[in-house]
Amino acid sequence: MAFDLLDTLKNLFNNDFSRTAATQLGESEGNVQKALGGIIPTVLTGLLNKASTPGEAGNLLGLIKDAASGNFSNLGNLAGALPAGLLAKGADILRSLFGNKAGDITNAIASYAGIKPQSAETLLQTAAPASLGVIGQQVDSGPGLLGFLNSQKDKILAAVPSGLGLAGLLGAGSLGDIGNKLSGLISGIGGGVKHTANSVSHAAEKTGGNRWLWILIAVIALILLLWFLLRGCGNQPGGHAVTDSVTVSHMEDTAISHVTEPATTPTVTRESIKVTLPDGTVLDAYKGGIEDQLVTFLKDPSTQGGKDQWFDFDNLNFKTGSAELTEESQAQVKNLVAILNAFPKTKIKIGGYTDAVGDPKANQKLSQQRAESVVSALTAAHVKPVQLLGAEGYGSEFAKAPADAPDEERKKDRRISVSVREK
Repeated sequence: MAFDLLDTLKNLFNNDFSRTAATQLGESEGNVQKALGGIIPTVLTGLLNKASTPGEAGNLLGLIKDAASGNFSNLGNLAGALPAGLLAKGADILRSLFGNKAGDITNAIASYAGIKPQSAETLLQTAAPASLGVIGQQVDSGPGLLGFLNSQKDKILAAVPSGLGLAGLLGAGSLGDIGNKLSGLISGIGGGVKHTANSVSHAAEKTGGNRWLWILIAVIALILLLWFLLRGCGNQPGGHAVTDSVTVSHMEDTAISHVTEPATTPTVTRESIKVTLPDGTVLDAYKGGIEDQLVTFLKDPSTQGGKDQWFDFDNLNFKTGSAELTEESQAQVKNLVAILNAFPKTKIKIGGYTDAVGDPKANQKLSQQRAESVVSALTAAHVKPVQLLGAEGYGSEFAKAPADAPDEERKKDRRISVSVREK
């Protein structure tokens, strides 16, 4: 019997999984099952739609292989790896498949199944890497991927609930158009793909025992995934509270955040959270960090932009004595890019600050270069130019701690900030 992708995934997300998920999400088991019945073919249809675009097969294959590794390898370290890597991977996959429509699709699933949008988002982020991971166990080349998907497309498209309106969300006249587009692409490539698809099916038959072993491992992975995800955010409401202060220990030459007066405790344990943007993008952040505070501010209809609205980066660092961002800082830059994309009316200015140690002119120059470095990084990430109102280095002009103060006090003055001028 030929390999059936849809049935395999339905076996992964079985009644036991639905029961566990329903309990953790605070939803009814029937509604979770209904949601999964829409989510699985939706994710796969997004894959079909992406694969039908010429030149995308190679990119998708990389996503698929990465997902397969994350889901099924290194079972001994599964519990430790899932929260840090696989959850973000699920969000990345959804963005890759659906772009700025990811949020609309999340809401469509929630409305269709009668569950909360946060629950739909959790289930989608769980299903996406699992779906691609199972495919990754079957396909090892770009042409093989196209052929394999072509052999599965009819059943996938037929399983999409009509109430979702998925074709419209994907910009297609009908779901059949997506299938026809893929078939047409394959016909253009040549008949070799058909042979590859048949080979995949025969290989799946021969290795059926191994396939079910992977399925068993995947079930365990998915349950652990959901448990870890919900343990961290299951009781949080849709919004996130802004903390009064954040104190972070950094090396001397860094930009650090203190939006309000810091607590006296030198270091506090930071709580990791997920910050959801209006377009459905989910950011990994810290409670009280710039993402949390900035998004809360932008979502609040009672707030206004202006020269006094500043938010400090809390995980943005530079190489010592330079204006070059460290590699680790790119994550927060990317988060700011995502926030600006989700709030297209927002306009910001970047400010740079130093402590009072050293020559004031040199400090001003360095702070200017660092602020400009952040603007350059945002520009390189294709933030709309109209949203960036420039950069200004203030040096030690606003430093509160004297030059002879302990470093623990002076480090509060070394920072890069975002001023929300319009929202």
